[in-house]
Amino acid sequence: MTTHPTLDAIARYAGDGPGLDDAAVWSIEVHLENCADCRARLAGSTTDATRTLLDRVAAELDRGVAAGPAPARLRRPWSVLHQRWLVWALLPWLTMTAGVLGCAMLLQEVNPQWPSLVLLLAPLAPLPGVAVAWSRRADPAWELIAGTPSAGLTMLLRRTAAALAVVVPLLALIGIRTGDSLALLLLPCFACTAATVAIGGLVGVVRAAAGIGVVWAAAVVLPSVGTGHMSVVLRPGSVPVWALAAVALAAFTVTQADNYRRLSSRS
Repeated sequence: MTTHPTLDAIARYAGDGPGLDDAAVWSIEVHLENCADCRARLAGSTTDATRTLLDRVAAELDRGVAAGPAPARLRRPWSVLHQRWLVWALLPWLTMTAGVLGCAMLLQEVNPQWPSLVLLLAPLAPLPGVAVAWSRRADPAWELIAGTPSAGLTMLLRRTAAALAVVVPLLALIGIRTGDSLALLLLPCFACTAATVAIGGLVGVVRAAAGIGVVWAAAVVLPSVGTGHMSVVLRPGSVPVWALAAVALAAFTVTQADNYRRLSSRS
């Protein structure tokens, strides 16, 4: 249609009067798709019966909204909540950690003259779990979790806390059994974990965990086992140093939040 339909045609199209044939209805509908003025005329041509019906529907909707129950609060799916705190791939690593610490305790009881293997391995106990907690390959829900506001450092800290919730009680129980100092068991453990998270924001969590593990093994574990004397860094006088290091590294970790927004989980 190249010209505007008449007011009479629009009124008849709206239902106020005799109906139109199919060709006229089609031509008016095509014209209305591209003509705002005629659509406005059509809105003003609505019949009294139609306007009454629309007013009644609007009133019923208003009463229903006013009298109805409050909207239900949306709850996050359990799968999303638990994936923020725990990835199931942590379980094999935590089981392995428990097995290694148990073997260290047995060897210590069999050969009490050796340096405490539990003390030597305790700082490394949470590191495999921390590395797996930041692994795209180990977490099938990584893409889903990474798109949430709590992704990045917050997610890693939650999962690290989940790993520590398993490792720390285990170390405490073993320490009670072996008689090792709980401070020397736990403070180096916290410090190495905080160092992994802090350095991980710069070089990647997996690299940080592997690097700290290698350095600790080379600088502390092997010399202690080789000489038969506990390293100076795990003697009672080192407790204040470990406490200060744990606090300082934890504070530094907080500054790495921006780095974790850009850090790949494969790092």
